Amino acid sequence: MSKSMPSTAPDHQRPGGDAVHVAVGVIINSENEVLIAKRPAHVHQGGLWEFPGGKVEHGEDVFTALKRELKEEVNLDIHSANSLIQIPWKYSEKTVLLDVMQVSTFSGEARGLEEQQVKWLSLSEINHYDFPVANRGILNALRLPHSYMITGQFKDMDDFHHLLELSLKAGVNLVQLRAKHLSENDFSDYVSTASQLCEQYHAKLLINSNIEIAKQFNTGVHLNSLQLMSLKTRPLTRNSWVAASVHSELELKQANRLGVDFVVISPVKPTSSHPDATPLGWEQFYSLVQQSTVPVYALGGMEVADRETALQNGAQGIAAIRAFWQ
Repeated sequence: MSKSMPSTAPDHQRPGGDAVHVAVGVIINSENEVLIAKRPAHVHQGGLWEFPGGKVEHGEDVFTALKRELKEEVNLDIHSANSLIQIPWKYSEKTVLLDVMQVSTFSGEARGLEEQQVKWLSLSEINHYDFPVANRGILNALRLPHSYMITGQFKDMDDFHHLLELSLKAGVNLVQLRAKHLSENDFSDYVSTASQLCEQYHAKLLINSNIEIAKQFNTGVHLNSLQLMSLKTRPLTRNSWVAASVHSELELKQANRLGVDFVVISPVKPTSSHPDATPLGWEQFYSLVQQSTVPVYALGGMEVADRETALQNGAQGIAAIRAFWQ
């Protein structure tokens, strides 16, 4: 979805209200390293690291603002970029809207022109640096793929192993293990198998609903909406992925408050698994995405062909069973 245009979602009004509108650049070089800069000690969130950028002036589009700010701050000429994520965030002293673009082509040598320290880091190193809490969504968006597979039907363990490995070989690298028909003991066996396979293929594994088993096997967890609304704190540490299913603005606000890493909003389109559920449609989906502080996947009737539409509506990508389960 590379573009030199500023909008993150065509034909939609950018939110923000009284928020300070900030253009943020995630710049990745040929070594797959990301550029970060250290905020001066005397400014808001001083001493923390950030992705460079700056305020969007009145009447200015985001891409133009980003080009200006990155030239002034870190000496880089930006040629093209694509939308990564928008993050609305309320600090006690002000509200900001981070409009984040991933820079795909640029020229120049990065230098801190405002006497700030700058560094190129690999994605594995970046987690060792302290960022403003509002930047967590950016960090997650960088680490997450455009597809989130939910496991589907299988006959037995051999069939499960075969189907999961086929999916992983096909390029799936974010998996939710969902098998509600299994007993607790049997489910543990399948989690063990899935954990080993995902580790072998360098994929992230989340367990549907079962927090204790996720802790036992050191995997992530995907919360259903009832769990989400019942929890007062995040159920796993920041070292493990926590996702949540969201169907409404109320549930999304709870996901933001709880500090999950990403959400799945559904149903976007009609789905055979939930024929009585009223689909949100892309307009309502987009409206919810604009209120999320973390990456969002679209679920419900999704096919691979819907991924581009999801991206254009602010999503990280799509979540599905049939589209990915091999």
